[in-house]
Amino acid sequence: MLSEQRYAMILELLKERHSISVIELTELLNISESTARRDITALDKAGKLVKVFGGAVAADNTFLALEPTVAQKTEVQKEEKLRIAKYAASLIEPEDFVYLDAGTTTGYMLEFLEKTSATFVTNAVAHAQRLAADGTRVFLIGGELKSSTEAVVGSEAVISLKEYHFTKGFFGTNGISKTNGFTTPDVNEALVKKTAVEQCQKVFILGDSSKFHLVSSVTFSSFHGKKILTDRIPDEYREISDIIVC
Repeated sequence: MLSEQRYAMILELLKERHSISVIELTELLNISESTARRDITALDKAGKLVKVFGGAVAADNTFLALEPTVAQKTEVQKEEKLRIAKYAASLIEPEDFVYLDAGTTTGYMLEFLEKTSATFVTNAVAHAQRLAADGTRVFLIGGELKSSTEAVVGSEAVISLKEYHFTKGFFGTNGISKTNGFTTPDVNEALVKKTAVEQCQKVFILGDSSKFHLVSSVTFSSFHGKKILTDRIPDEYREISDIIVC
């Protein structure tokens, strides 16, 4: 197959999927990994796509390498985040054992949480303080405190999470992609999220519509099998039954 033909096929796949991995290209086009990587590099230099770790995203998508601080994110899409948070809070039942991820949208859930006998585990110091102040039973996992997101991360956090079995988990995300799943910029925070997701019976991803088509550095969970709570569904995702508009 000529390189021009492969280029056209790769771009057509990206048009449909918005993102694709090197492994997927090797299977779909029956080419080697080195050829797939070389083609991605050539198309990236030509401005036809955006090369990311392990694959590529469409040029009209955005790759996120940096993460804003909590203070920077607080007022962004606030109205949408509040609607999502209100719906998410309504899903918590009295006997639930809940994992609450660090983040602004998960934090907004606490504004709508009525007095409950549910128990919470979180890696967010601010979330834990607020829950405790309201008289709610809460456990704060141990580990290293990441200043920019105010989240507890590290091996100690991962080890402790493996001992828990949550009925429900609520997670923030920096990017939502069919192919790359749910992504976040920091590998340590991604590992904590990934571990917590694996310990949950039901997983809810809280992401306003601006998060779709965004791909950050590290995937913490695959796209399918999770309930996505958002304010609006992009056209390309309307066939997905696990997306709930709040």
